[in-house]
Amino acid sequence: MTLRFAFALNKQNQFEKDFFGNADKFVIYELVSGKLGKIFEIENEFKDETINNTGINERKAENITQKLIANDVKVIVSKLFGENLKLVNEYFIPIKIFSDLTNDAIQAINNHVHWIEDELRNFSSEYKLFIIKSGILKTSIDNN
Repeated sequence: MTLRFAFALNKQNQFEKDFFGNADKFVIYELVSGKLGKIFEIENEFKDETINNTGINERKAENITQKLIANDVKVIVSKLFGENLKLVNEYFIPIKIFSDLTNDAIQAINNHVHWIEDELRNFSSEYKLFIIKSGILKTSIDNN
């Protein structure tokens, strides 16, 4: 099973401080032999699309979802998710991290990848949100 992750990063290659869909780019990592390795980057051409007063932009969510699905992404990693997360968690396992640095996220994910693999094996949609800080927590999307 190929397991690809999309990290929501800014131009300085740190995690975007805003919502996942507002990142400058998505850096795609793949799990190989139990370790994450960077394979390519995708520019986020949809980042400037605005959201409505409910915090949702279905078209933006759909465009980003299709772009990531086309690149076999199964997990999305960000510091912050907005209301659009409720539209995409049927396709992706979301991971919320607290560090700005990709190396911190890579290390944490490598340490807890069995949880993510288990989620992918046991569920086919409406994935739970994983929160990684000093440990890992799995929660429903409504509690985001």
